[in-house]
Amino acid sequence: MDNNQKYVLFINIHGLIREKDLELGRDADTGGQTKYVLELTQALSKHPDIKRVDLLTRLLIDPQVSEDYSQTTKTINSKASIIRISSGTNNYIPKEELWDCLDNFADNAIAYLKKQEKMPDVIHSHYADAGYVGIRLSHQLGIPLIFTGHSLGRSKRRRLLAAGIKGKVIEKRYNMNRRIDAEEETLSSAQRIITSTNHEINEQYAQYDYYNQKQMQVIPPGVDLERFYPPEENKWESKIFKNIARFLTDPHKPIILAISRLDHRKNIQALIQAFGESKELQEKANLVVFAGIRNDATDLEPDIQEVFKDLLLAIDLYDLYGKIAYPKTMVEDISVVYRLATISGGVFVNPALTEPFGLTLIEAAASGVPIVATKDGGPIDIIKNCQNGYLINPLNTKEIADTILKVLQDEEKWQILANNGLEKVKKHYTWESHADTYNDMLQSIIEKAEPLQRGILQRRSQMYHNGMIVSSENSLLGDFESLQELMRILKEKQNNISFCLATGRRLDATLKVIRENNIFQPEIMITSLGTEIYYSPDLTQDDGWTNHINYLWNRQRVASLVKGMPGIKLQPKEQQSKHKVSYFYDPSCAPSIEEIKSILLQNEQTVNVILSFGQFLDILPVRASKGYAIRWIAQQRDIPLKQILTVGDSGADEDMMLGNTLSVVVAVNRHQEELSKMLDVEPVYFSEKQFAAGIIDGLNYYNFFSLCEET
Repeated sequence: MDNNQKYVLFINIHGLIREKDLELGRDADTGGQTKYVLELTQALSKHPDIKRVDLLTRLLIDPQVSEDYSQTTKTINSKASIIRISSGTNNYIPKEELWDCLDNFADNAIAYLKKQEKMPDVIHSHYADAGYVGIRLSHQLGIPLIFTGHSLGRSKRRRLLAAGIKGKVIEKRYNMNRRIDAEEETLSSAQRIITSTNHEINEQYAQYDYYNQKQMQVIPPGVDLERFYPPEENKWESKIFKNIARFLTDPHKPIILAISRLDHRKNIQALIQAFGESKELQEKANLVVFAGIRNDATDLEPDIQEVFKDLLLAIDLYDLYGKIAYPKTMVEDISVVYRLATISGGVFVNPALTEPFGLTLIEAAASGVPIVATKDGGPIDIIKNCQNGYLINPLNTKEIADTILKVLQDEEKWQILANNGLEKVKKHYTWESHADTYNDMLQSIIEKAEPLQRGILQRRSQMYHNGMIVSSENSLLGDFESLQELMRILKEKQNNISFCLATGRRLDATLKVIRENNIFQPEIMITSLGTEIYYSPDLTQDDGWTNHINYLWNRQRVASLVKGMPGIKLQPKEQQSKHKVSYFYDPSCAPSIEEIKSILLQNEQTVNVILSFGQFLDILPVRASKGYAIRWIAQQRDIPLKQILTVGDSGADEDMMLGNTLSVVVAVNRHQEELSKMLDVEPVYFSEKQFAAGIIDGLNYYNFFSLCEET
């Protein structure tokens, strides 16, 4: 076969897509995906082994949108065109409302293709709705199917639940069942699934019943090398330099550059802490942080404002004035900032707790800046491919500081890293390299050089998880062998059973424990004694829960009332959180728990007071606890309480183990003291085995997995 005969058909149904002047951000459906698909079409059409690329999308005849979208054919270049197909209704409607139109679109697309001189060699569908159409074209015309999900229904559903939207509302508003069904069906039929990173495969596609590792192929998107490039001369002066220099005592030092939005997951505070704790680093370089765009910080959303406040407090704590710049806005193209960091002999740092891809790292590499990045997700692939920096544990501030110094102190090594980035980003992260890899994949599919071997595929009985295992932290840890066996069981059951870790620690400390003990990252984390809920893989915080527990909560008033009570001492700052005040408690001289509750209530502070291990006192909002958090999650996800197994070992776990959940108390030293009153409570099982072995024992006692499968 002549390679130059390849004809590729892209399908991208929703969104406003045209050959130029994309209306990015016009609405929720016109964003990064439309830009990606158009740039891929253009890049592939320039490849010498590609003869033709058609981009199939909806025909729109609607006065609310540009007439451009009513043109049935539009030429992009000599080898690429946009073809608009009617879907029965030609009004522009959101993608969630397109499902009933897709069969019409598929029939009209087939009619169009049958009029062509040659059928496409492959069909590449983008997003779930195009996957639905692509399957029908693939099966009826006998053409191999490729799929890129861009975003997936199961992941979006988790994010929406985290935002406090109930499952029934999500279904009604987003047609989530139909979307996930379409994604499952597409996975069961496609020859290849194209993703940007291995993280995307492991954390998103692996959650699907028809996931098949052998059909996955990572082909990262490209960076615009006409915009991101190394400095042509050693020129400091620019608007952005003046904007930065006004913060700094010696603005010509090497720049430690960080660019992110104000989000606790971006972990910029840890970078400031690492810089603040290292006098050597402060002497060597300046820290420059671009954290979102703000005019008046008092107008920021409360959560964003809190992150910004924490950054300012950290700057003040370490007295970093004159050593750190945090401009309000970008006065020039962001590419200028990267080049300034290169001129200074600096380093780009991404300390995020989780990073699915890491576009800024590629931009930095293309600009000649070495990188230091979180050992999570996309950065692992990027540094492996570009060899232009180092990975760090984002929870270890000393490691962050030492690694940055490692880059800055060795000029010869700095130059090697910078050159590696410049060279290898062209190999791995340009649209030209993307097109080369893509073409090789097409050839193997067309020639059937690597036929896809499918295993036994089977859908789960329910669309979503129908059970949940919730364990306290101490119940898990203590025996490595039994912990690894439990992790194996949880991984095996992850498509049907959610794993949740419930702890008194804050999120950062919880993640540290998880990584140090090689624990399979829980899908859900209830932290700070039930005052915060996070969902993996993106550590999305449940804002609905946060708003719910804020009822009647006055942290400052609570702290002032407890201050000065005998036998009660405030714990260190790292043990505190927005909705939790934590103390050391000496029962020999402190007021009783009932007395403390009474004093607070008399002063109009309705709260939840928890004593654990006989020495830790925590005061929370009245609506907050581990037990309340579990019931919130169960309601959001429609999981019956009788299909939730809770595991605990101290008084802090008591309320999550009462009621209709199935509960296990593992054999550790404390349960006889604080949980012994539950000996006669049903259903609570006291295991004679310790730690994770006790959890496995409890799962067997209740025959938990079979119980969940029966419903």
